[in-house]
Amino acid sequence: MANLLLIVSGSVAAYKALELVRLARRAGHAVTPILTAGGARFVTKEALAGISGARVHDDLWAAEAEIGHIRLARWPDLVVVAPASADLLAKMAAGLADDLASTVLLATRAPVLVAPAMNPAMWAHPATVANMRTLAARGVHRVGPEDGAMAEPESGPGRLAEPATLFAAIQALLADGPLAGRHVVVTSGPTQEAIDPVRYIANRSSGRQGHAIAVALAALGARVTLVSGPVAVADPAGVAVVRVEGARDMLAAVQAALPADAAVFAAAVADFRPADVGAQKMKKVPGAPPPGLALVLNPDILATVAQHPAQRPGLVVGFAAETEDVVAQAQQKRLRKGCDWIVANDVSGDVMGGAENAVHLVTAAGVEDWPRLPKEEVARRLASRIAQALA
Repeated sequence: MANLLLIVSGSVAAYKALELVRLARRAGHAVTPILTAGGARFVTKEALAGISGARVHDDLWAAEAEIGHIRLARWPDLVVVAPASADLLAKMAAGLADDLASTVLLATRAPVLVAPAMNPAMWAHPATVANMRTLAARGVHRVGPEDGAMAEPESGPGRLAEPATLFAAIQALLADGPLAGRHVVVTSGPTQEAIDPVRYIANRSSGRQGHAIAVALAALGARVTLVSGPVAVADPAGVAVVRVEGARDMLAAVQAALPADAAVFAAAVADFRPADVGAQKMKKVPGAPPPGLALVLNPDILATVAQHPAQRPGLVVGFAAETEDVVAQAQQKRLRKGCDWIVANDVSGDVMGGAENAVHLVTAAGVEDWPRLPKEEVARRLASRIAQALA
């Protein structure tokens, strides 16, 4: 397990640092926080100390009297700045050292990971762009920012990455965890099958569950290839992302990513595609019936990989999105496709696009019924089970 020095600077998103500490400690890492004056406006020393189980440092001269900033800078295996404000990033780029955080950053020999968080206009400012280029040239790692709603009534790039994404980036840098050295392929999102240049056939899928699984696997140290259909969610940090549209493209991307130790097929792949794709937009003709649409079957990605004669992963996990007889249909699907596990869920409610999921894990040994949980927690449970199986 690793020693993490967490620097929390001034941003309304500083509250996410508490969840990041919880994830890191649950994985066995030791966390020592440094709280800047700006960070203390948004999160308290007491909160950070309570969750980290360590003293929170916030004063340069107090640190000098006790352990010294050099000893503090030499202690960690990784320094994480989350959130990283525009001000602190500018100090890092300029080599300033006027408080404890900037002094430790200047003195440390450990790798540094920054998670920027600021207003979109500040993130796009030429000064910030130049500072990030400088830091990247020095080998500073970055995760985020994400594109989304801000504290102000506006949206755009500048939102702090979610704790699970941050933790996955940390684990990837540390190359730690039970899945270290393992390669896992994950599919996520829908596929879009073109009818003409304007229209397409697709399944309803936000990609939130598949992307969360990729994050959870990376957090356990796996090298993850995420093959994603068109989604609005951000690419996870520490994960290789391959973007596709149609089912045939997804199959080709999965096959190109093999060999793998495990594969998780969470994508909602369209079963059918139009037999012919119109070169021009189909026109509605007054008084005429709508044009016919002939469909053909798409390739079965799960069955193709599960039954691959040479490159079948050691563990193949499929998903079954059903609206009735969920468990029975999943059991039949597992046998029919030739996969090891099926994660089955009832999608007749608000699961697709929602934040929570209730699943049944169907294996050769039986059925496990998991309660309704946040999709991130479902992902962590599944990743943990995959780690156990591969061990």
